[in-house]
Amino acid sequence: MTDKHDSHSRDLLISIRKITRAIDLHSKDLKKKFGLTIPQLVILQEVKNSKEISVTDLSKTIDLSQATVTDIVNRLVKNELISKKKSDKDKRMVVIQPLPKGLALLDQAPPPLQKTFSQRFSGLENWEQLMLISALNRIVSLMSAEEIDAAPILTSDPEI
Repeated sequence: MTDKHDSHSRDLLISIRKITRAIDLHSKDLKKKFGLTIPQLVILQEVKNSKEISVTDLSKTIDLSQATVTDIVNRLVKNELISKKKSDKDKRMVVIQPLPKGLALLDQAPPPLQKTFSQRFSGLENWEQLMLISALNRIVSLMSAEEIDAAPILTSDPEI
């Protein structure tokens, strides 16, 4: 019986490793080809979709801390992919807008890995979605990782 359990454990660990490796490869490819991290791509896409958005609203929309979003936004501003300006509606508020260079980059960049995953996942039957969520939550528990804070962004970037 132990050999069978060891085999199952090994198969599960291999699957987990494949998932982390897929995320890492996607992240490295994006950085190499487009000079963007996955969080930068997610923010750039959300700014494009919103046309104009505050850092606070952006952090809520993508489920990252305001400090993290501010840091990423500043890097995107420095690279001239987005701009920050005072809102026309409320001069106390700073809004972020896409710049032509950022829009052009988005036209070439692939969608974030979590978008592709989400589209495929939503195509599954509800019972299968719930089964996968339950199984992964159990794995999180087995790894004693319940207290780890994580955004719904598939990245190998340790900063988010």
